[in-house]
Amino acid sequence: MDMNTRPGRRLRCAIYTRKSSEEGLDMEFNSLDAQREACEAYIASQKSEGWVATRDRYDDGGFSGGNLDRPGLEQLLADIDDGLIDVVVVYKIDRLSRALMDFSKLVEVFDRNGVTFVSVTQSFNTTTSMGRLTLNILLSFAQFEREVIGERIRDKVAASRKRGIWMGGYVPLGYDVQDRKLVINEAEAASVRRIFERFVELGSATMLAKELRREGFRSKQGTLIDKGYLYRVLRNRVYRGEAVHKGKAYPGEHEAIVTDKVWDQVDAILQGNRHARSSNSRMQTPAPLKGLIFTDTGAAMTPTATKKRGKLYRYYVSMDVIKNRTTADDSGGDQAPVRLPAGMVEDAIVTEVRRILQTPEVVTQVLAVLKRDQVSEAETIAALHDFNTLWAQLFPLEQARIIQLLVRRVTVTAAGLEVDIRREGVAGVIREMIAPRDMEAAD
Repeated sequence: MDMNTRPGRRLRCAIYTRKSSEEGLDMEFNSLDAQREACEAYIASQKSEGWVATRDRYDDGGFSGGNLDRPGLEQLLADIDDGLIDVVVVYKIDRLSRALMDFSKLVEVFDRNGVTFVSVTQSFNTTTSMGRLTLNILLSFAQFEREVIGERIRDKVAASRKRGIWMGGYVPLGYDVQDRKLVINEAEAASVRRIFERFVELGSATMLAKELRREGFRSKQGTLIDKGYLYRVLRNRVYRGEAVHKGKAYPGEHEAIVTDKVWDQVDAILQGNRHARSSNSRMQTPAPLKGLIFTDTGAAMTPTATKKRGKLYRYYVSMDVIKNRTTADDSGGDQAPVRLPAGMVEDAIVTEVRRILQTPEVVTQVLAVLKRDQVSEAETIAALHDFNTLWAQLFPLEQARIIQLLVRRVTVTAAGLEVDIRREGVAGVIREMIAPRDMEAAD
């Protein structure tokens, strides 16, 4: 659209405003009003070109620019699709979006409907190649600024944790939060002490979990506890009065629930069980893709292994081959391989999972899910970035469990591997990474 053509044409201008926090929105004249006033002044300056501000307001107070899930923006896009708007006017580009990928989606909507986008402080026309270049450069800086802010938040969280300050997240059984500090809940603390002391007596999380479940023992969230939950409790250094950041413990500002003596007794039992499990786990070679990998004809591929000169070779083989079913392609076209080296396939899947975890869509989805669980954005982003380090530290059995949580199906074709990721499972895996836990298999 060229706004210098067809003089006298009336151009309907929609003003969009956004503010990340709700602070000050109750003032008689707030930041949204200031943005709108600047945009109205700019539109008035273009009156000779036929620019007229619409009466409808598109305001998002208290919404981040990191995603498109905003009521004011959704209404704006709906009105654009209905042909009610010719020009979108904002005070600055980052009011509309701080994410390059999201902004590219908005530009597609604008172009499809013949709508021009204008920033009153960074004036340009998105219908020209130079305007698009300028837009991408400015938006890249806006995204850079957001990432820098994220780094500052992570640094602040790290510094606070090293000082033993509670920084939010899951509230452990045995504590409540008052004035952003952990304080002991005496009734729950008694249950925590019993878990530690009974574990010392039994020496087995399996036996203790069965005993507590028979008694109807429940977690802070009201669910029946299991063995995994017990391990998270028994390994949580919060109970000995410490704050942990990236594996390092610092003296906390809260009061301990268990004594150093009891903690050391529990830790000694866990370490003994850990070494025994470690030897068994490392000798086992699980097939993480068992039940997940298929050929493009729908045949399951099952794990097999052979030993030559003392060396183990693992494969995934089509059931068509194992059951002597014909696999010939009558059309003479390319066939998917029916026998693949297991290590090669598994490495390719892990690489794809790592890539998916860094995509903006997944990051945004995980942030939204964990925000409801009161997990901070800084903690979630740090966990996503630390996935590679964590993966290298896991035993094969634990790696197989993570793959089963994250992968829905792998299809082997002549062209390569098609991976269907369980994106809804990502938040659960990241939640486990953030919560204090024993990452190894239980006894």
